[in-house]
Amino acid sequence: MASLNVGNLGAFLREQRRTAQLSLRQLAEAAGVSNPYLSQIERGLRKPSAEILQQLAKALRISAETLYVQAGILDEKQGASGIEVQAAIRTDPALDEKQKQVLLQIYDSFRKENGHGSSGPDTAPTGDVPGHG
Repeated sequence: MASLNVGNLGAFLREQRRTAQLSLRQLAEAAGVSNPYLSQIERGLRKPSAEILQQLAKALRISAETLYVQAGILDEKQGASGIEVQAAIRTDPALDEKQKQVLLQIYDSFRKENGHGSSGPDTAPTGDVPGHG
């Protein structure tokens, strides 16, 4: 059963859940999936859809792209360096939510300033930004 590349995903999800101090039951409820299904994902027995990954990411307060990379849906080269930094900020237990949001905004502004934009594919290239005012 080497075709299921979900072992790393399961271990990553379990780590994120523990970092967020959520029980399996709490995360399953927050993500809108069944407890047994989430357990199977964490053990590498099930490969969740992109939609389920998005629900889990939202419940864990991490980017869906991070889970897509872990699941093999998204290639790590497609902006994963920014995603990793964002995931680290979002999952840092030493920061409160306000601090996380401020850091993410600062990080995003630096990426835009350096011509990288946001980590999403819909980001317009940065260049001459007209100043209003």
